[in-house]
Amino acid sequence: MKWVWAASELLRKLRFQLRFGELSRAPLKLLRLEVRDGSAECEWLARANDPWDRDLPVEVRVENQTSQALRDALTIRQLLYDSLPEVHYASLKVYRRTAWEEQELIISASVSREDKPPPDVASLAMRAKLCGLKFRLQNGGLGSLNRERPISNLGN
Repeated sequence: MKWVWAASELLRKLRFQLRFGELSRAPLKLLRLEVRDGSAECEWLARANDPWDRDLPVEVRVENQTSQALRDALTIRQLLYDSLPEVHYASLKVYRRTAWEEQELIISASVSREDKPPPDVASLAMRAKLCGLKFRLQNGGLGSLNRERPISNLGN
């Protein structure tokens, strides 16, 4: 029962801490969380740009969306390990909606609790890479990693 309580605590923390982002007021949409035998799998939909960003140049909007997605991934990774001490390995996947309402994979990771960046890394992208996140930067934005089929039903 202890791990059920810990998992529900994780969900409460995710809901509370990630209902608004630093660069977007859109809530984070959790798609799947599975915890078993020292490992966890977590998938979510990246936040859309803030509606107030619509008058910003495209490059700034793309950079904001990228920064928000990387911050969220690092935060969720940390919340997962803080809330579930028995979890030592985690698989993380971040999707975004395309213009055709499909999901494309933009960040993935198979991370270990021991993967921690040095404390003095200023670059958000480098910190994410050192924590085991895999992503492709293209012109300041996150490129698609879709080599597998995206989740077909987000359920509103």
